[in-house]
Amino acid sequence: MNARVPADAFSPRLSDYQLSDNLSATTGRIFLTGTQALVRLVLMQRELDRAAGLNTAGFISGYRGSPLGMVDQQLWKAKKLLELHDVRFLPAINEELGGTAVLGTQRVESDAERTVDGVFAMWYGKGPGVDRAGDALKHGNAYGSSPHGGMLVVAGDDHGCVSSSMPHQSDQTMISWHMPVVNPSNVADMLEFGVYGWALSRFSGAWVGFKAISETVESGSTVDLDALNLTWPAPKDFTAPQGGLHNRWPDLPSLTIEARLAAKIDAVRHFARANSIDKWIAPSARANVGIVTCGKAHLDLMEALRRLELTVDDLDAAGVRIYKVGLSYPLETTRLDTFVDWLSEVLVIEEKGPVIEQQIKEHLYNREHGARPVVIGKSAQDGAPLLSALGELRPSRVLPVFADWLARHKPALDRRDKVVDLVAPQILSNIADAVKRTPYFCSGCPHNTSTKVPEGSVAQAGIGCHFMASWMERDTTGLIQMGGEGVDWASHSMFTKTPHVFQNLGDGTYFHSGILAIRQAVAAKANIT
Repeated sequence: MNARVPADAFSPRLSDYQLSDNLSATTGRIFLTGTQALVRLVLMQRELDRAAGLNTAGFISGYRGSPLGMVDQQLWKAKKLLELHDVRFLPAINEELGGTAVLGTQRVESDAERTVDGVFAMWYGKGPGVDRAGDALKHGNAYGSSPHGGMLVVAGDDHGCVSSSMPHQSDQTMISWHMPVVNPSNVADMLEFGVYGWALSRFSGAWVGFKAISETVESGSTVDLDALNLTWPAPKDFTAPQGGLHNRWPDLPSLTIEARLAAKIDAVRHFARANSIDKWIAPSARANVGIVTCGKAHLDLMEALRRLELTVDDLDAAGVRIYKVGLSYPLETTRLDTFVDWLSEVLVIEEKGPVIEQQIKEHLYNREHGARPVVIGKSAQDGAPLLSALGELRPSRVLPVFADWLARHKPALDRRDKVVDLVAPQILSNIADAVKRTPYFCSGCPHNTSTKVPEGSVAQAGIGCHFMASWMERDTTGLIQMGGEGVDWASHSMFTKTPHVFQNLGDGTYFHSGILAIRQAVAAKANIT
């Protein structure tokens, strides 16, 4: 006689997971987007401080824009949770005022009337916002963070120019300010690197740049909270210069500020030697060649391996080292020295400009002892183009370069025959591209009428969805940066017979900075509507 089997005996057990766990859970696995990770970061930092006996508060300010267009909405949704953790959110009128606001939080710790031990802060803005806020962010980094505060500068970079007027790579700008930069490759990295960034900022007095490119911050993934490293103790053997490195008064204009910036970078290097977010992916002890990756480019390499039906273990066993950089500036060189030991050649895979590649070359150039391997990446040893800095890096762009490189050094792992099939144009059909629906204003949208100009007149486009008027036969041309609308006509009008133009200007842009453009047009007595 057969025993009766319960109907649910083979049914999977469902956990009691809730969507709100992405911000509130402290252990286990959660699912969250990159945007939500930025919100979770401040909550995590507050809890870490509370566990350490610190009475800190958090502060966030910045200005939305793709790929950080949803940050403010996620912060508003989490308002009650933020208040519970003593985190304040100030939506800024524009990026530079947001940068000035976060600067103020690092002065709290020296205030005798303060209500908290310190304030950890976050500024966010897309690439053009980093440019606009440059003066405020540069001053903030120079003045410094506070010992129990810390500062993250989250740069939403649109490497592929998908939703911006031009591509941006903000890390190069931040490096020019002597600002250290962390470069996460996925959502889990965002959490770990964010906590690391605040610890680094508190130790060094520097503000820390945080790369948040479209592919990372607009993605979603499962994260194992128990696997994250959130403990970054301050090194005990570092001696700061006289006066310290943190925010203080007076910080009057002088070359002392420049000297302190250099000292902060020294402190960053010291911290990174003791606490590294760089990771050994394939540490092969008998390697003679190696690969260095950073940020999203690491995932591009991993996908290239998958398409070539290779694993990290295959490369490790064949004598290929792989090293993933987390702190992209300044590069931690003691581990780099270990990495290049016995290597004849290093392939650097990174997106856009050669931030990592240049630092490796600079470090190795005058090296007297040990190996000095050939370093290639954006160009080959003979100077020929290799992994271009133009456009976005994709697995399909990494694939042929990596396959050729691997076949040259490790013939047993030659998979070049698979590259042709994987990147051939026959894979995807583009027949449908011949039929396109041109974007148009929604039914009832006020732009349907507001962008029409009188017959014989012309208009200049501006930032906003009203830019679509440019392809609607409405005599609308041109484009200028946000807040500059119409100012270009103030000069142009002096050298043309055209007597007048209309200028499109959105209400959001008016609030952000457009009122200044109007004031400039009035001051120039420009004939413009």
